[in-house]
Amino acid sequence: MERIDELQRGGYRIIQDPDRFCFGTDAVLLADFAKAKPGEAVMDLCSGSGVVPILMLARYPKAQYTALELQPEMADLARRSMQLNQIEDRVQVQQGDVKSIRQLFKAQSFQVVTVNPPYMKADHGLTSKAEAVQIARHEICCTLRDVIEAAAYLLPSRGRLYMVHRPQRLSEIFSELRRVSLEPKRLQMVHPYIDKEPAQVLIEAVRQGGTELRVQPPLITYEAPGVYTKQMLEVYGCDGHHSSM
Repeated sequence: MERIDELQRGGYRIIQDPDRFCFGTDAVLLADFAKAKPGEAVMDLCSGSGVVPILMLARYPKAQYTALELQPEMADLARRSMQLNQIEDRVQVQQGDVKSIRQLFKAQSFQVVTVNPPYMKADHGLTSKAEAVQIARHEICCTLRDVIEAAAYLLPSRGRLYMVHRPQRLSEIFSELRRVSLEPKRLQMVHPYIDKEPAQVLIEAVRQGGTELRVQPPLITYEAPGVYTKQMLEVYGCDGHHSSM
């Protein structure tokens, strides 16, 4: 059953289908971490319901956004969300495969790429019964290498990739980035609690950038069960203390 959720940014709303896949904290973190300058073309790979470009549009309204999503039903959901918000002229939704990126878009045609890719290898972790969720979480239809190669193809020299992933795969991520001349430039770990290991990592990489890496202070999600930290409330665009959404 579809529902309409408030995004608490720019008055925008999003259509979601809990039976397929609903966006999580990862997408919100990515949209907050990424940056876009006026006039830049931004591509969101593995876009799902299109939440990342909508959240980014609220912060960077003078950029132009494209969302690429493999699953036709999810792409349709994203298109309807753009229509609901009357932003279909500013966020284009394209249904297609990351692995076919060369047939879909011109090389070096985007200054920014964002991606919240599947985290788990196809043979790892619990598999969900819902196919849409499996595709979103497991590398069934595209791998880390596929996603990074697509980003490298789309970005010109000095173009920027923003990615959210799992810290356990950081070594592999850096190796894949450097293989295609994407240099990690900025990194932030996200911890569920101050005394717990990080659950997510946010990475900015620059095409043909220098080798200096800046590590930002960690972001802590919760100060108590169900209670976001001040940092996290700012990411969500909330005022005051709210329980987790």
